[in-house]
Amino acid sequence: MPPPAERRMRFASLGSGSAGNATLIEYDGTCLMVDCGFSVKQTVARLARLARTGEDLAAILVTHEHSDHLGGVGVVARQFNLPVWMTPGTWRAAQGGAIGPLPDLRLFNCHERFTVGAIEVEPFPVPHDAEEPSQFVFGNGDRRIGVLTDTGASTPHIEASLDGCDALLLECNHDRDMLRNGPYPASLKERVGGPLGHLDNDSAARLLRRIDSSQLRHLVAGHLSKTNNTPELARDALSAAFDCDPEWVRIADQERGLAWCVLD
Repeated sequence: MPPPAERRMRFASLGSGSAGNATLIEYDGTCLMVDCGFSVKQTVARLARLARTGEDLAAILVTHEHSDHLGGVGVVARQFNLPVWMTPGTWRAAQGGAIGPLPDLRLFNCHERFTVGAIEVEPFPVPHDAEEPSQFVFGNGDRRIGVLTDTGASTPHIEASLDGCDALLLECNHDRDMLRNGPYPASLKERVGGPLGHLDNDSAARLLRRIDSSQLRHLVAGHLSKTNNTPELARDALSAAFDCDPEWVRIADQERGLAWCVLD
């Protein structure tokens, strides 16, 4: 008989998109939150949908200082007395905003692994218009969960970091034609679609084709733009790259988030 879900590695999303982001990674009693772009009230409500509370969290890990990822970090950390991990560059950038004092600040090098509770964290740098952004692979010695959003392009280092993951939450921010023909001003189109912006569906699909996906059991499209993308387009792009039914690809939704995905 397999162990209960909470003793197996799993992940979920409280919400993913430009209005706020937070992802949960859990294994053997350690529950990590990656980013928090929601208020305390919203965070508590979204945690409750996943049968979790703020007291269940072991730490918050921050990818970068943009408000949809950092906006709720300070208040949630103070409310639940949580350690917060981020790069030195992200901390420098965050101090000019509304993050406020933190109960326990931990700085990490995005080229060095570290451990929080039962979970090994492998950060890696990404090209994005932030001070020192990073994304993560989470492991338990057997299974690996990759999280990649907020990057304008793939790199050989990103692809090597994501090789062999059992689960992957992958940014599919926009469809290039929708962005080109959409309502954004030219400067914002250039930023979003540029090398320090966000991955479009086709770029995400190309990345997926280049990595070793032979162990992949969960594939999730995240950080979709409400204006410049649709779940159907994101699913079509990733399913074509992975050669699977489009409905097998899950969506981390802005409002509904993503229910727990368990690695057997």
